[in-house]
Amino acid sequence: DVQLVESGGGSVQAGGSLRLSCAVSGFTDRRYCMGWFRQTPGKEREGVAVVSGDMTAYTDSVKGRFTISLDSAKKIMYLQMNELKPEDTAMYYCAAGTRFCSPYDIGWVNDWGQGTQVTVS
Repeated sequence: DVQLVESGGGSVQAGGSLRLSCAVSGFTDRRYCMGWFRQTPGKEREGVAVVSGDMTAYTDSVKGRFTISLDSAKKIMYLQMNELKPEDTAMYYCAAGTRFCSPYDIGWVNDWGQGTQVTVS
């Protein structure tokens, strides 16, 4: 099993920035895709961004504002979030799964982190 632990959430004013981190341990596969999802009460979990090898993809609502990256040496995935908006407020979840991944699909995910809260006011 893959263990995923998120950190870096918090409260920030609109227009500000946060960087989320996801530490990865346990089984890893270089073919794996990793990504970030978010969820607010009463809504389904929404894809934000994914990274697999040199490929990255973003949902339209965050494209140009968020950047996903991997530090392979430290085994940490990051989500740099700039120009934050109140509608970005959500619990953000780290995810890992197959290399056939998309921020518009949740079916590829095999493992989830516990989440880190982001609040934008």
